Amino acid sequence: MIILHTEASCGWGGQEIRILEESRGLIERGYRVSVACPAHARLAQEAGRFGVPVTELPIEFRTLAGWQALRRYLAAHQVDIVNTHSSADSWLAALACATMKCPPALVRTRHISAPVSRHFPNRWLYHRAAAVVTTGESLRRHLIEKLTLDPARIFSVPTGIDTHRFCPTDRIAAKRALGLNTHERHVGIVATLRSWKGHLYLLEAFAQLDQPDLRLIVVGEGPMRGPIEEAIRHLNIAERVMLVGQQAQPEQWMQAMDVFCLPSYANEGVPQAILQAMLCALPIVTTPVGAILEAVTDTETALVVPPKDAAQLAKAITRLLEEDALATRLGLAARDTAITYFSRASMLDRMESIFSSAHTAMRK
Repeated sequence: MIILHTEASCGWGGQEIRILEESRGLIERGYRVSVACPAHARLAQEAGRFGVPVTELPIEFRTLAGWQALRRYLAAHQVDIVNTHSSADSWLAALACATMKCPPALVRTRHISAPVSRHFPNRWLYHRAAAVVTTGESLRRHLIEKLTLDPARIFSVPTGIDTHRFCPTDRIAAKRALGLNTHERHVGIVATLRSWKGHLYLLEAFAQLDQPDLRLIVVGEGPMRGPIEEAIRHLNIAERVMLVGQQAQPEQWMQAMDVFCLPSYANEGVPQAILQAMLCALPIVTTPVGAILEAVTDTETALVVPPKDAAQLAKAITRLLEEDALATRLGLAARDTAITYFSRASMLDRMESIFSSAHTAMRK
């Protein structure tokens, strides 16, 4: 099969990383996979690092030029599957395929838990797809109920993580390798700096922790950097917070953390960062948002607190820092769960099956 992923987004986060990681995995399995995205998208810059071919098309917005460019590409190239990922490229691809005599099979992946509207255009768009993939079961159920979709065509495939790359190591050695003080403890978050990831609530919670030897590591980059820096100044915690930016090897930072936090309050599927932290056997504090509870269970594999509640977040962090046995138990149980249900191989197996079925159905 020849697979083309389309992505209108010009940002960089779990969604874009999922596209490239999945593409790389299927290329390794012998498929011809490429990505179409805007020329200035971060995806276009990063694809080479993953060994994924890129075609630059003006598909950032729903425009006539974008539709024409994508349709011309599909007409000129043999493509068996078009896998769309954001709103604009999904519309452009659906309209392009609708005007072709022998179109490729259309697969729509929805990564976030934001509600969808029930209006007719949305129903048309999702019914056009040979298959719809979500990153969590709760997202799948929402689409089925909201848009009256055939459950047999809707699949939940959480992002799979490399279980060898993300693994526990000696924490002191990891701190030393990054130049961190080995006598200090480190709470951390790995996430694109977006509002709904909850960084501001984490900063507020961290400011409540009066522990001189405790540091907060913020890994990631994004549009919320300015407000985050302002909050750090306002809370007077600049000396205890490290903004280390985007990191090509986030596992090195996770392996140095004593507690991992992801206090999201919207738009989550099953976040890659949660799964990565689980594989690193980290004690985790998170929220019951989107499909997060499909990955972790409160007091079994993580501590789950209400979203936008800095006081409860601070309380949970303190508990994991003070109760070593609890932190260790949660971390080991989390790793076992992630290995069993969220491996990269499992994700590739599921996507390979979905693409194969969609391709077969289109050929009948």
